[in-house]
Amino acid sequence: MAGKKGSKSGLREALAGLVGPDAVSDSREELEVYAGAGEMPALVVRPSEAAQVAELVRLANREKLNLVPVSSGPPHIHGGSWPLKGSVIVDLSGMRRILRTDRRNKVALIEPGVTFGQLQEAVEPLGLRVLKPLMPRANKSVIASALEREPITIPKYHWDMNDPLLCTEVVFGSGEVFRTGSAAGPGTLEQQWAEGHAQKNPLGPAQSDLVRVVQGAQGTMGVVTWATVKLEVKPQARRIYFLRESDLGKLIDFSYRVLRPKQTDEHLILNRWALACMLSEGAEEAARLAEKQAPYTLIYTLSGYEYFPQERVAYLEEDVGRAAQVSGVVPEREIPGVPLQRVWEMLDRPCSGRYWKERVRGGWREIFFITTLDRVPRMMEVMGEVLKRHAWPREEVGVYIQPMQLGRNCHLEYGLFFDPEDADAAAKAEGLCREAAADLADAGAFFSRPYGGWAEVAYSRCPDTVKALRMVKDMLDPGGVMNRGKLCFQEVG
Repeated sequence: MAGKKGSKSGLREALAGLVGPDAVSDSREELEVYAGAGEMPALVVRPSEAAQVAELVRLANREKLNLVPVSSGPPHIHGGSWPLKGSVIVDLSGMRRILRTDRRNKVALIEPGVTFGQLQEAVEPLGLRVLKPLMPRANKSVIASALEREPITIPKYHWDMNDPLLCTEVVFGSGEVFRTGSAAGPGTLEQQWAEGHAQKNPLGPAQSDLVRVVQGAQGTMGVVTWATVKLEVKPQARRIYFLRESDLGKLIDFSYRVLRPKQTDEHLILNRWALACMLSEGAEEAARLAEKQAPYTLIYTLSGYEYFPQERVAYLEEDVGRAAQVSGVVPEREIPGVPLQRVWEMLDRPCSGRYWKERVRGGWREIFFITTLDRVPRMMEVMGEVLKRHAWPREEVGVYIQPMQLGRNCHLEYGLFFDPEDADAAAKAEGLCREAAADLADAGAFFSRPYGGWAEVAYSRCPDTVKALRMVKDMLDPGGVMNRGKLCFQEVG
């Protein structure tokens, strides 16, 4: 780990020379925050600007370090940033500037430490809203979420798997600073702004599309120092509806009917346990609330914007109502035991206080993947078989179905909650998720975000992809200094 400097103190001195002595720490208490279920890192360094990040990567190449980029606050859940022993954590959460907002082009240029709450507060006065996942942590980085391809709750604005990520500035593992999409130029950002450009087209430069290589790479290709993200117009009128059903097939049929013509805004399906957990402060309250809910609840909103908002909502109500009638479901304006304000907060705001998954029982494991809506019932059967083998109560498994790309596919997520002090329950959940990943993949589940042990499940089925990705890795990170051991890059330095 120490490289040419020959000691940890020498490395710390070198890093302090780049970012300042107060921005480097080897405090065990601080390092444990980043370790997660990984190993103990050696140091954490907190750059404050993009130029420092570039110098850190170049130093890492000279000293043969392993850099692990992190931009969200703890807890670090999925394992993409869990370090190998002796790694250097590059904590970007202090880079919190919103560099530009553009009302006309509906875009914001932000640094990696910007959170959803911070960005939302900045753009709401402009009449814009942030495209976000369901109930993100309060300290979740907007850029990290977009790089991880977390699904947003409004499928009609999710045209491409890149969305809402647009252009980026990335320091590749080689130390080269690169700008993707229309941000590549010609000219500086300021010169582009002066000519009316907004860094909104993610394709380029020329025929390249390297943002797709960086996205989902878990920091193994480089470090993103800023990005533009897509925003949308804030509605002037909104109404919320609930479809409460025991027949999941009816909700899927309804979803196909209204998502293709882009009639609904927020559109998601939760089973009774997931819905109750999101709207409760603990397991006991969640259990009481779950008893009042239907097996599945589809939540959707209808919106009117700047021109004739009330009229737009009115005709959408009629159109969506006809689709509901054909699908055999009945829209309702409320759900039992829950004030509407709490549901709106669930849809519109980051999670306040403790993260909702953490406050149910303290510990949790989750498994998620991409499939299509019509295949969801089969996936439910497969997961049910795994739960039965492990004697895990099916009624205490949260299910979240998020249509994406106008309903062309969907994110399907299962959540298992347990007391972290119960070692047997934790081990049981871990083994269940590992076994479920293999069974679900055999049934056609696509693990587009293969964290930890899911990587073997995902990549063992596609050796040609592994070969191609390793060639790209050799080009962009020839020294292997970026987040070793993740995905199909099992080098350990």
